[in-house]
Amino acid sequence: MSADLPPQDAPVVRSLLENDLYKFTMWQALLHSNPGAQAEYRFVCRNTPAFPLTELKQGLEDELDRLCALSFAQDELDYLSSLRFIKSDFVDFLSVFRFQRRFIEVRCEGERLDVVARGPLVHAMGFEIFVLYIINELYFRRLARPGLLEAGRERLAAKIELLRTGTADAGPDSAWPFVFFDFGLRRRYAAAWQEEVVSKLAEALPGIFRGTSNVYLARKFGLTPIGTMAHEYLQAYQSFGFRLRDFQKAALEGWVQEFRGDLGVALTDVVGMDAFLRDFDLYFAKLFDGLRHDSGDPVAWGEKAIAHYRGLRIDPLMKRLVFSDGLSVERALALHRHFRGRIHTSFGIGTQLTNDLPHTPLNIVMKITACNGQPVAKLSDAPGKTLCDDETFLAYLRQVFNHPA
Repeated sequence: MSADLPPQDAPVVRSLLENDLYKFTMWQALLHSNPGAQAEYRFVCRNTPAFPLTELKQGLEDELDRLCALSFAQDELDYLSSLRFIKSDFVDFLSVFRFQRRFIEVRCEGERLDVVARGPLVHAMGFEIFVLYIINELYFRRLARPGLLEAGRERLAAKIELLRTGTADAGPDSAWPFVFFDFGLRRRYAAAWQEEVVSKLAEALPGIFRGTSNVYLARKFGLTPIGTMAHEYLQAYQSFGFRLRDFQKAALEGWVQEFRGDLGVALTDVVGMDAFLRDFDLYFAKLFDGLRHDSGDPVAWGEKAIAHYRGLRIDPLMKRLVFSDGLSVERALALHRHFRGRIHTSFGIGTQLTNDLPHTPLNIVMKITACNGQPVAKLSDAPGKTLCDDETFLAYLRQVFNHPA
């Protein structure tokens, strides 16, 4: 299938199912553990757009109105019910769920677009991915020009050829197969383009391309939906009444109790890898199948993970490292070669799959900034990824976890 340039007035959101899988898994876990929590999420653009994003305000407002009029169709609920880790009471909740427009506000601060979702955590958290891909698609519709998708198709074909040649000895039947997924929903160029990319990868690279985080496309193409947890899940636990120094252990324990062995990849960089590993003791290291990297030097991170498993007398060959931080195909292949034979690896590639076109992608996020009336934060292993205005809380968090400023 081939995508066309999206019409300027076409709706962006097609279905409430078109969300990343980890939104559903975190949604379920937090609905069961902390249904009364209140939270705030804020949108941030980290690079300079081609025009002020404030020019998209009315379009975004219209799309949010449409989003809040949608509900899950029965066949979509049936699909979610078929995933063994999705529980029946959560599906019942989704059957009556609708986004509430009063929980999200769009403002213009000079040339800065300010989007804030504020209200019950189990409502506010759901807006994130939709806001990001709505803004992306509205933005790139304005920048559309002839030949853009043809250039994207040439780049995609080159990626497919590189993956074919680069995995000649690392196919699905090898002892150390190269495995990758599409993680590109939130920063995609357009819905039709992501659909084209995913369908072509699935057709051209069976066994190597294993799935997508986009639940809507996973269902459409019979692929595996991919995802476990994101930063917001662990950050929320900073406000749930545990000692701050214990929030990671409490969050991991909550995950174990919710999913009982499913979805066993833990995210490591909420307060840095070193602080994570101090909490990731023998109990958790045995219970979780592996770890996900999302900031900092991936090679150094992976070496720390292997050393940690060995220090606990756990064979790293029984575990998996998932890399997902700004990956290109070339970088993923290099990381696979580096760790091959020592630990299993897989790769979630996002923007470089779904928005690798002749323009500069937006670097946009929408992150949780407060929960239950107090600030929450991530102390990344990479500069520029911390999103918290409360310097006192950040200083306290750094002190508690011995994180460098």
